[in-house]
Amino acid sequence: MSSFKIEGGHLLSGDITPQGAKNEALQVICATLLTKEPVTIEYIPNIRDVNNLIQLLRDIGVKVQRDDSQNLMPGAYTFQADQLDMDYLESDDFLAKCAELRGSVMIIGPLLARMGKAVVTKPGGDKIGRRRLDTHFLGFEKLGAKFRHIEHRNVYEIAAPPAATPHADRGNSLRGSYMLLDEASVTGTANIVMAAVLAKGTTTIYNAACEPYVQQLCKMLNRMGARISGIGSNLLTIEGVGELHGTSHRLLPDMIEVGSFIGMAAMCGDGIHIKHVSLKDLGIIPDAFRRLGVKVEADGDDLFVPRQKHYVVDTFIDGTIMTLADAPWPGLTPDLLSVLIVVATQARGSVLFHQKMFESRLFFVDKLIDMGAQIILCDPHRAVVVGHDRKLKLRGGRMSSPDIRAGIALLIAAMSANGTSVISNIEQIDRGYEDIEGRLNALGAKIERI
Repeated sequence: MSSFKIEGGHLLSGDITPQGAKNEALQVICATLLTKEPVTIEYIPNIRDVNNLIQLLRDIGVKVQRDDSQNLMPGAYTFQADQLDMDYLESDDFLAKCAELRGSVMIIGPLLARMGKAVVTKPGGDKIGRRRLDTHFLGFEKLGAKFRHIEHRNVYEIAAPPAATPHADRGNSLRGSYMLLDEASVTGTANIVMAAVLAKGTTTIYNAACEPYVQQLCKMLNRMGARISGIGSNLLTIEGVGELHGTSHRLLPDMIEVGSFIGMAAMCGDGIHIKHVSLKDLGIIPDAFRRLGVKVEADGDDLFVPRQKHYVVDTFIDGTIMTLADAPWPGLTPDLLSVLIVVATQARGSVLFHQKMFESRLFFVDKLIDMGAQIILCDPHRAVVVGHDRKLKLRGGRMSSPDIRAGIALLIAAMSANGTSVISNIEQIDRGYEDIEGRLNALGAKIERI
């Protein structure tokens, strides 16, 4: 298990460019299973979760080739799923690998649509509370799929009804249906959309997630021959087609990394340009930091965060304490609350953070309290931060990264702190951030992997 050793107190300056979007990559890479033809995806980040998914696709027979030609952006891969190994897809080795990777759940929709069945086990990922899959499976059932519990293996087999004739052009007879999702689940929406594009008839998904990465998936599928309308809204209509073909696709910049860099610049920056952020796809992320008093300036498609000697928390119009809460898009993404909490520790004023979606995601604040932060953890979902107004800096210490987003928040806290900090279990950070120490050291940080 590796660790980061961080020498705090160094000001950072310069330019930094976000990686391709992790969550989008996991969706569109799985979508390559829907066709036999090649699909090229550019700007794929070199991070653990994405690399593990790519290896999983290789294991099931997908041809994967990295393309570093000058005509493509960095991180370009071509996927061709023309010879899938159905025996391996039902093996214990495959299921064990799926159990270690949260993104593997989005293989189910494409396999169900194209091959007619999939074997399912509980996927892995961050330990941030319950992350149920009911939305996915209820959607599949609406399309006609059936579940069977295989007790001796503790897995579920999900299968589409058999084709109407033995010579049908597809191995399943999923049928389009109207469905009202019980929650606007991003991965649930993506999975159901990927299953529905090859279903017979029309599927209508109400209360669909509409964040930019789902929009990107739908646009890519349409270029592959799907017929999806309502993109960008919470009401998607999918007219099933007989087959999909190849295409090329470019990922958006990772909005969570952009937000992480804004937080880093606020805490320990001396003027940082964040390049090529796709500003129109950031939603209210810059405004969330502005509510903490952080100056964030737009410069074309870049952001500039000047040095923040002081930043003062805003209040609501009636003078009540500022509250920042996560919500489905276009609300504030829960993945950035950890970073916002760290930024608030050095603001002037108090903030109530309300983490609605995951009951274990705020538990990392005890590490910030050990560093000297003034935080009251009200319950598993709410925390009040009383800012130091930079009059009392955080102090370095030893800590462990519990998940990706808490890990980057602790790294930002350590860079701003007095003294030296050690963060263990940084494999969690590696799951979502590419060469983070190299890129931050280029700005003036002092981070060593040990």
